[in-house]
Amino acid sequence: MTTAISNNQIHHVSNFCDLVITPFHEVVNAVCWERKLVGAFSEIVKKIAIDESIVVIEEAMLNAMELSEQGQLAREILLNDLQLLQAQGASPVLNLINYYERDNQYPGFPTDVYSYHVDRAPIPTYTLLCTYYGAASELIPNTQAIQKILIPEIRQELKKLYQGNDAGFEAFIIENFYDLHYQAQPDAQPINFGIGNMWRLAVDHPESPVLPCVHRAPKEKPGEPRLLLIC
Repeated sequence: MTTAISNNQIHHVSNFCDLVITPFHEVVNAVCWERKLVGAFSEIVKKIAIDESIVVIEEAMLNAMELSEQGQLAREILLNDLQLLQAQGASPVLNLINYYERDNQYPGFPTDVYSYHVDRAPIPTYTLLCTYYGAASELIPNTQAIQKILIPEIRQELKKLYQGNDAGFEAFIIENFYDLHYQAQPDAQPINFGIGNMWRLAVDHPESPVLPCVHRAPKEKPGEPRLLLIC
């Protein structure tokens, strides 16, 4: 069960400019531009044949679509969001997601995006995303999550998987992204990102003043792909 968009680690803003310039500080590691969008995004989704896991939607594809008035409103929002981000020097990608590939290397410890995780980068940056159609992502407060590699049972299983000397174990964990994944505490209260809201999330990088935001992708509903902007 998810809670409303309210938590002391989330800062709410009312426009795009504040979304990108509001600094992360103290416990704040997520910024939300909460929006109520108009337009028929479902119409755009239905125009795209998706016979693979993910389809990247180019601006040219959007512009070539024959759409109703409501579909045109949705297209204008998508194009405007892309242009706002590009003007900031970002490289946004608009995806239609049927499903993400699952990681089954170690069944008890998947490292795909359906698992609660944080993002990592070698330079100061952030993750920005918005779901326009379909199931939305969710986060959990850092205080309600535990890094999986700190759970004794999981750590022992990883050591069995590693089968090397102790000196290289920590490098093995980082190289395989195991340290990026978290387990929700039993009393955790996930917060759904909602449809149309644009989010900026703190990531793990050398100069970050805050903890990275713990989040995950939702399980897609059958026959309902997600329309997601991410960068």
